[in-house]
Amino acid sequence: MPEVEPENLHVDSLDSDGLTSDEAATRARKGLNNRLPDDSSRSIWHILRANVLTLFNGIVLGSFLLLVFLGHWKDALFGFAAIANSVIGVVQEYRAKRLLDRLAILNAASARVMRDGSEQNIAVEDVVQDDVLILRAGDQVAADGVIIDDDGVQIDESLLTGESEPVDKGPGDEILSGSLVVSGSGSARVTRVGDDSYSSRLTVEAKRFTLFNSEIRNSLNRLLGWISWLLLPVALIVVNGQMQAYGGWEHALSSDVWKSAAVGAVASIIAMIPIGLVLVSSVAFAVGGMRLAKMNVLVQELPALEGLARVNVLCIDKTGTLTDGAMIFDAAHGTVATPAEGWREALGWFGTDPNANTTARCLASEFAVSDGLDAVSSTPFSSDWKWSSVTFGDDSTAAGSWILGAPEIVLSPGAGADEALHTAAGLANKGLRPLVLAHSDEAPSTKGNDTPPSLPRTLFPVTLLTFHESVRSDAAETLSYFRAEGVEIRVLSGDDPRTVAAVAREVGIHVEEGYDARTLPKDARELSEILANNVVFGRVTPYQKRDIVRALQSRGHAVAMTGDGVNDALAMKEADIGIAMDSAAAATKAVSRLVLLDGRFDRLPVVVAEGRRVIANIERLAMLFLTKTAYIIILSVIYGALLWEFPFLPRQLSATDGLTIGIPAFFLALMPNTSRYLPGFLKRSLSFSVPAGVIIAGALIAVGFYARVGSEPIGGVQTSAVITLALIALWVLVVLSRPLNVWRTAIIAAMYLGVAFLLVVPFVRDFFDVPWPPADLLIASLVASFIGCALIEIMFWRSRVNLRRLSATNNRAESA
Repeated sequence: MPEVEPENLHVDSLDSDGLTSDEAATRARKGLNNRLPDDSSRSIWHILRANVLTLFNGIVLGSFLLLVFLGHWKDALFGFAAIANSVIGVVQEYRAKRLLDRLAILNAASARVMRDGSEQNIAVEDVVQDDVLILRAGDQVAADGVIIDDDGVQIDESLLTGESEPVDKGPGDEILSGSLVVSGSGSARVTRVGDDSYSSRLTVEAKRFTLFNSEIRNSLNRLLGWISWLLLPVALIVVNGQMQAYGGWEHALSSDVWKSAAVGAVASIIAMIPIGLVLVSSVAFAVGGMRLAKMNVLVQELPALEGLARVNVLCIDKTGTLTDGAMIFDAAHGTVATPAEGWREALGWFGTDPNANTTARCLASEFAVSDGLDAVSSTPFSSDWKWSSVTFGDDSTAAGSWILGAPEIVLSPGAGADEALHTAAGLANKGLRPLVLAHSDEAPSTKGNDTPPSLPRTLFPVTLLTFHESVRSDAAETLSYFRAEGVEIRVLSGDDPRTVAAVAREVGIHVEEGYDARTLPKDARELSEILANNVVFGRVTPYQKRDIVRALQSRGHAVAMTGDGVNDALAMKEADIGIAMDSAAAATKAVSRLVLLDGRFDRLPVVVAEGRRVIANIERLAMLFLTKTAYIIILSVIYGALLWEFPFLPRQLSATDGLTIGIPAFFLALMPNTSRYLPGFLKRSLSFSVPAGVIIAGALIAVGFYARVGSEPIGGVQTSAVITLALIALWVLVVLSRPLNVWRTAIIAAMYLGVAFLLVVPFVRDFFDVPWPPADLLIASLVASFIGCALIEIMFWRSRVNLRRLSATNNRAESA
């Protein structure tokens, strides 16, 4: 989307009484109203199709229906996990769609306009081009326009531009929809409405549908895709092997034997799909989200929990994030020239003046105004002349004229002023905002509405005042945490670079000066080089914030963006994870992944810890589930190629899955885990799971070969396979649960007891069809299980060594 450039604006000659009802209706019919499309780019049909109508679900549903049709409902329990996966996916994406559909930068419920020569309140969407807006303090501007009449109008554009200081507006000046009137009153001619307005263009960009770029979700989806395409050739091998094992195709189809063959084929096919992994991952994310919700952190998209755990660059908006947006009085730096009595009373008057701007209002709490201190005349502050004044009578304790304003404007170089100007410049370089209070026996002159007032010819500086933004008390500690964790910081603000640098120094970021973003290049490579060498940036536009995030990502960084204004929304949407403060605009909250509901910046380390717990635990679970997928694929291919009967019934695999993976997975997913995230989730998972799967499959094939040599009954063969699988798979659970603690040990012990329960209790053994095997086959199973567990232990320790080596390499790379 192109950046919105200012137009050549002028005050037209249209009647200031506004439009007539007929003229407004004509413009509305032509589409020149303030209505916006209320949908996102993601329809409900797209969401359903993406989460329900998939090859994965088709295979699961077909297998489920086949088993029900054959009367083997006990073997069809896997269907409920698949349904839960689809429901969770649909709910998550639909929730994201609803947030985007409700996205609106413009929050005002109504607008005041002149219609038919009188003031009327109308809905914001009914404002049309050329309407005359009536502006008063506290209003939100309903559409872009041009000021045609004003009485000291000041506009706060911080939500749009990031500039924290209100801006004075006069005839001919542009105002933007979504900005706020903080003082004064006036009227404006509407020049842009609906899709053409400034805030709407930001909204359209922000409303483009995207899901969080989750490495875990992407990896799981990639795995499911691979497995889905493997299913067909493996299924053909298994089906043929089963039919041949039951006497050949002709014999199987001419009798009911084909039903047993079909059940065996379904068992192998369904076991290849890690159905529970997606479900348990979703549960882990959901529980993490609930934990953070109790700490007033709203997770708008659950997989975003992993975001801060892998972020290595944190971009921070100044106003509303590092600071709370309030301007506070800093100090009065003594009387720098001729002392004048009554200067404190004069400052008290400036602080309580109804027309005072936000900076002057800070004085009210520090300086008291005397009773009976009546002004003879006054001049309101304006950004055009950058000073305000008040004149008191000769009988007053603060007699004479007092001027409060920018030192470089109020004072002229020369005797008595040079020292004040030099001091003021030094204070400004520290990031403080200096104002001078000067005194004169003369009053400022005013020559008419179209001519700015002029300062008295003789002025004496009395004192210098400094102001600064209120820095959040938790900002320094939070940023210190991120630096200790190896996360780089970038401060991006629409304010003066010197001011931004001063705030950055106050929160522990040691920089001498900020970079003026007005000189940033558009070339991505040049921008990346500047970002590598600078930390603090001022005068940054919303589009530059977005470009900065993209440039950092192009260098391989995972980027988080925090903010509260509409000017931050594009960058937050582009970032790997966006974090909105409690004071954020509606649009900013809608595109963010996390919202700090109580505005506490120190919540972020808690979010990082929760994200790390979720990622580390899901990675551990992925190794469990993918180990099963690996050994089932190997078994299916080899048993099918050898024309052997598949050694498990679906219900037997459901039992072993529940004891070795499913039940412990729900507990392990919720355990504490502070391991630092390292990229490569899928590679690490497969590097453990595939060798572990080979070991388990090898043990099962060895037991199966021994059983066939001894012509053991099929029931005993299946039971020996269940015992071998359960014991080795439980040892995989043991090594992946390390370091062990009381709770993990208790869970593992309970699973071993569950296996014993399965094999010993009569009605359970009958339900899962696991008759006790012959003694020699039992001994063979135990020997194979012992060897398999030993090989798993050796393989695990080798993988730990490789992981530590990878971690050390990554740490050296980050330091470089």
